[in-house]
Amino acid sequence: MLTTNSREFGSVDYWEKFFQQRGKKAFEWYGTYLELCGVLHKYIKPREKVLVIGCGNSELSEQLYDVGYKDIVNIDISEVVIKQMKERNATRRPQMSFLKMDMTQMEFPNASFQVVLDKGTLDAILTDEEEKTLQQVDRMLAEVGRVLQVGGRYLCISLAQAHILKKAVGHFSREGWMVRVHQVASSQDQVLEAEPRFPLPVFAFIMTKFRPTPGSALQIFELCAQEQGKPTRLESAERLAEAVRERQQYAWLCSQLRRKAGLGSVSLDLCDGDTGEPRYTLHVVDSPTVKPSRDNHFAIFIIPQGRETEWLFGMEEGRKQLAASAGFRRLVTVALHRGQQYEGMDSIQAELSARVMELAPAGMPAQQQVPFLSVGGDIGVRTVQHQDRSPLSGDYVIEDVQGDDRRYFRRLIFLSSRNVVQSEARLLKEASHRAQKKRKKDRKKQRPADTAEHLPAAPGQSIDKSYLCCEHHKAMIAGLALLRNPELLLETPLALLVVGLGGGSLPLFVHDHFPKSCIDAVEIDPSMLEVATQWFGFSQSDRMKVHIADGLDYISSLAGGGEARPRYDVIMFDVDSKDPTLGMSCPPAAFVDQPFLQKVKSILAPDGVFILNLVCRDMGLKDSVLAGLKAVFPLLYVRRIEDEVNEILFCQLHPEQKLALPELLEMAQALERVLRKPGRGWDDTYILSDMLKTVKIV
Repeated sequence: MLTTNSREFGSVDYWEKFFQQRGKKAFEWYGTYLELCGVLHKYIKPREKVLVIGCGNSELSEQLYDVGYKDIVNIDISEVVIKQMKERNATRRPQMSFLKMDMTQMEFPNASFQVVLDKGTLDAILTDEEEKTLQQVDRMLAEVGRVLQVGGRYLCISLAQAHILKKAVGHFSREGWMVRVHQVASSQDQVLEAEPRFPLPVFAFIMTKFRPTPGSALQIFELCAQEQGKPTRLESAERLAEAVRERQQYAWLCSQLRRKAGLGSVSLDLCDGDTGEPRYTLHVVDSPTVKPSRDNHFAIFIIPQGRETEWLFGMEEGRKQLAASAGFRRLVTVALHRGQQYEGMDSIQAELSARVMELAPAGMPAQQQVPFLSVGGDIGVRTVQHQDRSPLSGDYVIEDVQGDDRRYFRRLIFLSSRNVVQSEARLLKEASHRAQKKRKKDRKKQRPADTAEHLPAAPGQSIDKSYLCCEHHKAMIAGLALLRNPELLLETPLALLVVGLGGGSLPLFVHDHFPKSCIDAVEIDPSMLEVATQWFGFSQSDRMKVHIADGLDYISSLAGGGEARPRYDVIMFDVDSKDPTLGMSCPPAAFVDQPFLQKVKSILAPDGVFILNLVCRDMGLKDSVLAGLKAVFPLLYVRRIEDEVNEILFCQLHPEQKLALPELLEMAQALERVLRKPGRGWDDTYILSDMLKTVKIV
């Protein structure tokens, strides 16, 4: 019966016909009393005098009356509906009155009411932003302000479309009123509806009238995202509108997820209600091949702290594999944010239970329990040891996390890429053992899991320097087997240039395992040298020098040295790009430009090897980079890192030096035999030849 032309909502004739045709059956905009009572009781006291504008034949006033709100006046522009409501309530609710009245020209004295209640009326008349409509709305809101007492509230139930929110917030904030927008909670039945009544969530505007203060520019904007939650103060009307829009987008996403599976990659952040900071990152993964049964509709997987960077949890393909192996039609993975405190699995489950049900698939039984899964049954350990800001790299953290083998690892994370480990090192067992004992002791005190108490404050000396955490670093070291006579490398003077220091683990490993090596490390960011020295056990020596410079400028300067320029046996690039818009995050594009590659070639020894860490998701760009490298370095090997985007490129100058795979593996084994000699501190899990088994020649 609702019109397809929304402009008719402002017409008296339309509503007269509407209620004549509908008869006495109640029409409820935006929910029933049971769905709205939480927010209504929060902002209306039983003894207050309430005016309901545009009451229609809704049962809301009657139900408020029946639970103790006796002083209610209802007005509507339709004579038909006012007659119906008087007849319906004359005997049962004698104190409640119904009046035919135009809310843009009310007949009440000033300051007659403590609450003006509007359920959908503002939405019904503010159908567009034409001048005539806006003038009508201005008259309505001015009348609302006139009939309210100081301290009174205009409580408007609305879908909060952008133009309505803009008008209401703009009007009352200019009048010096406090503006609060309160999201109305959905019932459990609504959450599980396949076709929700409204694609947008319902909000309540609570506009509180303050006494005018001449010259005051104070404006108060608040958002309350949970029925019983605390309001969050926002700095502007624009930020309030943005926050409402985020919740509308979330509701739309939930409605799409209820309707169908397989929407593709869906991720979202759930934020702390008080601070607005991200607290959880959720990824929704559907497995259409899983055969449905009563108990396999839906599950939640809590990723232990610090493990969100692993392929299984941090990459879309990994999450698909996890969902398929878990055997649920829909799996939601939950990553816990650093900087937030979590008491344990039970408290996380209690916090998330209501919210994640909004992401449940269609067809799930209403009362079914949703299992919460994890690795090992706990939420893991993450200790933020240090946090700072670099002028070049931005905000970063140094954190210690516990791996699946209960060993502890130290990581450097740039917060601009929160799920990318920039550098990683394993802590020695002694430090890990102290951490475990400390953790057990603190568990008895029931302290939060994400607090900085587990490990020494600056344990550079507790780093296990014999262990390479990063697979791409292991592959880069294995590339040294391409040098001549690898079995003699430990006794051969080696000149290496490493561009990109990070935590320093790559040059440090070469320095410690190849005693005749001399290394120049180039790092553009002086903060990273401080990080490497203080937190990752890095130190300079007569064989290890760090140059704070742009790698492009440093190599260009060396290449311009004529006959005096150095010749490096090995040149390694492990440098990330600061430009997130490119499809290549490592190295920056300028490092693989043809003219610059010629400069790299000029400082590489004839039998040397240029080793490059390439991270490129743009296949066309990657093909172009490989072609450019091949033009300068005719012999090019590629080693793809399993379960990662990284590819390690080994570049040499002479194609006649090409090695077949068996020869390459034999050289790697020869080098490893030397490195494994007693007293050299070699990591037994590191098999050099394994790093080269999948190498391909371009």
